[in-house]
Amino acid sequence: YERVQLRDLVVIKSSGKREDFDRSKLERSIRIALQKRPIDPERIDQMISGIVRRLESLGDTDIQSKQIGEIVMESLARIDTVAYVRFASVYKNFQTADDFDGFVSELRPGAAGEE
Repeated sequence: YERVQLRDLVVIKSSGKREDFDRSKLERSIRIALQKRPIDPERIDQMISGIVRRLESLGDTDIQSKQIGEIVMESLARIDTVAYVRFASVYKNFQTADDFDGFVSELRPGAAGEE
């Protein structure tokens, strides 16, 4: 099926560099986080489409990369905790085991659940 993009989005990186939004880049990073996880591929596609729709409906064509990362993490947290932690480890640039431990300990009370 064909995807209709509502508007051309521009991603503003943390360095200030601007680049056109690339859905395939978003999809690739999400699929890497979900690799070997028991999530239906159709559900992954729906999640990606939902993220893109949300970005397009923000009201601005310029989107901070940080904002995209937060939306992806929020979406992953809803469907798979392991994928959420995988994505967060790259997104938040964990450097040590303590970085992981601190992040995961925040999840233990049930902040992000698996289905």
